[in-house]
Amino acid sequence: MTNIKPTRKFIPAYGLKNRHLQTIYSSFFRKDIKLDYEIEEFTLKDEDFIECYWLKKEKADTNIYVIFHGLEGSYSSPYIKGIMKALSDKNQAVVLVHFRSCGKKDNLKAKTYHSGDTSDAIEYLKYLHKKYENANILTIGYSVGANMLLKLLGKDFVDNFIQKSICVSPPLDLSICAKVLNSGFAKFYQIHLLKLLKETLLKKYERHDYKKLIGLDRIRVDKISTIKEFDDLYTSKINEFKSAENYYKLNSSKQFLKNIKTKTLVIHSLDDPFMNNDILPSKEQISQNCTFEIYENGGHLGFIEGSIFKPEYMLEKRIMEYFDEYY
Repeated sequence: MTNIKPTRKFIPAYGLKNRHLQTIYSSFFRKDIKLDYEIEEFTLKDEDFIECYWLKKEKADTNIYVIFHGLEGSYSSPYIKGIMKALSDKNQAVVLVHFRSCGKKDNLKAKTYHSGDTSDAIEYLKYLHKKYENANILTIGYSVGANMLLKLLGKDFVDNFIQKSICVSPPLDLSICAKVLNSGFAKFYQIHLLKLLKETLLKKYERHDYKKLIGLDRIRVDKISTIKEFDDLYTSKINEFKSAENYYKLNSSKQFLKNIKTKTLVIHSLDDPFMNNDILPSKEQISQNCTFEIYENGGHLGFIEGSIFKPEYMLEKRIMEYFDEYY
């Protein structure tokens, strides 16, 4: 996509124009939102499970908003709490689908989730569609969850019953994003994400012998210093890819955008510190059912307007606006 220009206007909060402040502000300063979840433990075909956190489940016969979080995100992530509260305030049923080992409980299998692993999501979506046959199924994905959802919509999901979808800050080219995270200030995000990933993996060593399974011992895990190295040694191997680059090539959602049949909105900021503009597709690579909204500012999952002392979260307002025909 050459000569990229923003397609919509967003005015960052005064004092928060910087892309890094947009990205990290809510993690440290957003007022906590207390939510009373109903937890569903959904058993998968391989006899493992995923934890699904509901609000307003009693309203599920009309609309169900299915949310997929970002890398190592969960029910406690501020961006997840924000959109779940906004939807439940509109009396809408909303469910957060945790990737494996991202909820409160560790999973049973050695297998982990990854940026293009659509199988668990498809299994759960089919279950929802069968159980609530009259409900509109609407999907929202953030970051890695957005990449997974775009791949699901453009490649892996043949039962086209999702009514509408929105994907925020997806890493459309995983190889590029891995390189960006290993450069400049973005290395600080890499350090933080690696810490979370390694903590989750090391906990799984209590149940699984990864030395025997994929030749990776605990001491080697401690020495991993980049996301790509983690994906080379663990993510790719435990999910039966040849290497990190092979995993990235097969699961980057950019290549599947042209096949999307569901009405889908992609929200992207040109100053997202997790990626650069090389990830963006050309017009020829995008289905007519898929719309890109590109903003000059916003960081990664940020988009905070208002003021630093009275922030407003534009993403939630935009998502609610996008789905307003359903409530």
